[in-house]
Amino acid sequence: MTVLGLKINNLDQGASDGRTFSRINPISGEVASEVAAASLEDARQAANAAAKAFPAWAATGPGARRKILLAAADRLQAKVDDFVAAMAAETGATAGWAMFNVGLAADMLREAASLTTQISGEIIPSNRPGSLAMGVRQAAGVVLSIAPWNAPVILGVRSLATPLACGNTVVMKTSEICPRTHRLIVDALHEAGLPEGVLNAVSNAPEDAGAIVEALIAHPAVRRVNFTGSTRVGRIVAETAGRYLKPALLELGGKAPLVVLDDADIEQAVAAAAFGAYMNQGQICMSTERIVVDDSIADGFVEALAAKVRTLKAGDPRRGDTPLGSVVDASAAQRISALVQDAIGKGAVLAAGGGADGTIVEATLLDRVTPAMRIYGEESFGPVVSVVRVGSVDEAVRVANDTEYGLSAAVFGRDVSRAMSVARRIESGICHINGPTVHDEAQMPFGGVKDSGYGRFGGKAGIAEFTELRWITIQDGPIHYPI
Repeated sequence: MTVLGLKINNLDQGASDGRTFSRINPISGEVASEVAAASLEDARQAANAAAKAFPAWAATGPGARRKILLAAADRLQAKVDDFVAAMAAETGATAGWAMFNVGLAADMLREAASLTTQISGEIIPSNRPGSLAMGVRQAAGVVLSIAPWNAPVILGVRSLATPLACGNTVVMKTSEICPRTHRLIVDALHEAGLPEGVLNAVSNAPEDAGAIVEALIAHPAVRRVNFTGSTRVGRIVAETAGRYLKPALLELGGKAPLVVLDDADIEQAVAAAAFGAYMNQGQICMSTERIVVDDSIADGFVEALAAKVRTLKAGDPRRGDTPLGSVVDASAAQRISALVQDAIGKGAVLAAGGGADGTIVEATLLDRVTPAMRIYGEESFGPVVSVVRVGSVDEAVRVANDTEYGLSAAVFGRDVSRAMSVARRIESGICHINGPTVHDEAQMPFGGVKDSGYGRFGGKAGIAEFTELRWITIQDGPIHYPI
């Protein structure tokens, strides 16, 4: 198997000390990717390359940046078969999920291309006579991009598209779980004509991740950090960024509630719940983890959802004959099974699923979940969803907010005004009325509150994250000084 190198100054190179690491296929146990394991010096070299390329890229006109990003979207889509194969081998993802990733990621590149002419400022009235005062947005510098494995093309592209559109240069620390998938993104951008050093990719052995990330955050040229991943690791990234006074954009874990009010369209709520809970085996930050159902309709809702869940078979994604694939590794399958067994042991009702064969975990539905059960509060990040029954709208809101997370949420009800009033009370960065918790669009402000992180990806919100807002004045006429 060919060793996948680092990408620095648009060139493939091995690690300076010759080390490599392997990513193992979660189903077969075979080597999926053999990859260069960067040293600290390699990481610094990547940041140096980005720093050297920054002045010219920041001065490049919006039309030229737009042209490259549009071409990159086309190159990304041309690699769809490569992405399907890489994601199946590295993460056990289905072909459908991989193709969805590529499609949305291409949209993100095109949206970023459109942002190149929207990096605008403003004229601000000044109290000083003859002074023209301006708020001007400029590229920040080198951006450190860290994206996860679960939606690797979407989140990988999201981590670098807007920074590049704003005139920043990027060092992407690829995921140890999907290094080949992430490198395909970098290759697409380079094939589109991205200049030397503007985008660099560093891969690292899992045991080196902490040291590599700290070395990159500490590098003087790195001015922004953006991280998508678990809340546990996000805390470490935030603490490190704070130590070096680097702004960080964090999109972290979730425990998304879907509230089903007593006047909800049950058929639509079931469809949204099944999609939100089980798409990509529930391994999405926005996945529906808790269904908060009014007790007056709970029996019918659970019966209908259980029937739907039984149709969602899981299998080897390389065969392409099941809607669900594999979870990411054996430890994930064991953790999910432990959460399910803990809930059942404490009185939850297993309404559907519950089985596992290695990393192939059945779509699972638990009813009558209570706060005494681990799964009530812990993020499962797997194909299992819990039903919590409530007796009122106020109780539904309380349960929806009874979590440290706050990324996505949904409310189902035919009375849209009432559903909207519930949505306003839910503590989350995102909330959809009569739609699933899993929903992303390139132009939308995407991010969470509480332990789901802070800052916003997407659209003009992303411009604010990846630029410096400067106050610049021009004085026309004399100034009276008091001394």
